Amino acid sequence: MDHSGHGMTMDLPPFTLGRGLEWSADPFFLVACLAGLALYGWGVVRLVRRGDKWPVGRTVAFVLGVLSIMLMMCTQLNDYGMVMFSVHMVQHMVISMVSPILILLGAPITLALRALPTAGRGRKGPRELLLMFLHSRYMRIITHPAFTIPLFIASLYGLYFTPLFDTLMGSKPGHIAMMVHFLAVGLVFFWPIMGVDPGPHRPGYLMRMLELFAGMPFHAFFGIALMMASEPMIGTFKNPPASLGIEALSDQNAAGGIAWAFSEIPSVLVLVALLFQWYASDQRQARREDRAADRDGDKELEAYNAYLASLNAQGR
Repeated sequence: MDHSGHGMTMDLPPFTLGRGLEWSADPFFLVACLAGLALYGWGVVRLVRRGDKWPVGRTVAFVLGVLSIMLMMCTQLNDYGMVMFSVHMVQHMVISMVSPILILLGAPITLALRALPTAGRGRKGPRELLLMFLHSRYMRIITHPAFTIPLFIASLYGLYFTPLFDTLMGSKPGHIAMMVHFLAVGLVFFWPIMGVDPGPHRPGYLMRMLELFAGMPFHAFFGIALMMASEPMIGTFKNPPASLGIEALSDQNAAGGIAWAFSEIPSVLVLVALLFQWYASDQRQARREDRAADRDGDKELEAYNAYLASLNAQGR
């Protein structure tokens, strides 16, 4: 059954969550995800063996982020995403908005910087190269909101409302490239906003919130546009397999609703994470100031009291 006009055939049974998800792994994502988990685990083990601590919450967040990618790309959801717009939109939203948030909360770059050994004076090992990359002009550009926000928006409108989407969906490498792009866009968009890892662009917390809310409304508008359309807009999904028992327009409306909902849910999660980070930052700053006051014997307070005393003496 030709479902997209690209000569690809796929005969799928009706999609029901009660059947469970069969293993239908994309080899690229399977290998990449397993490698990511292995490297992260190596870093944690290395820290623990030398007596350092690594927050369990970060490990849990990273693992959940990688598992969410595997769920989208290494199960039968990936097969249905090739023929159902609604399932594809779930893949897109999870990989571009949920997985990046969880991975960033896992602080993989911080873990790498702490776990990788130093190469020694005058030499450049993996740790030194990573630091150079983090402080490069390239990273300053791709993490700046003038770049990340337009890229975040263009990934929706410039992809789905042009022939580029059908072209990418017409081949397996194209589909993989599109999903990798979604993940990369999500990472560079959310990294300056709520990422734990160090980066070249780190604005204040209020500015981060503005960056977040600058991009999210466009997701909602995109979803509404799909829901209000009177005919199927994406060629790949115009003729879903008859075995699925769905209509292309109703499936597109469902996809629009999913895109609209995902513009709200991750925004709340990121906002909560930002508020916690803001509070923790203020607490750390207060502790630093207290320690500084203890070290200098409250010299600043003594100087201020002396100043008041001098004013009082002059008044007399």
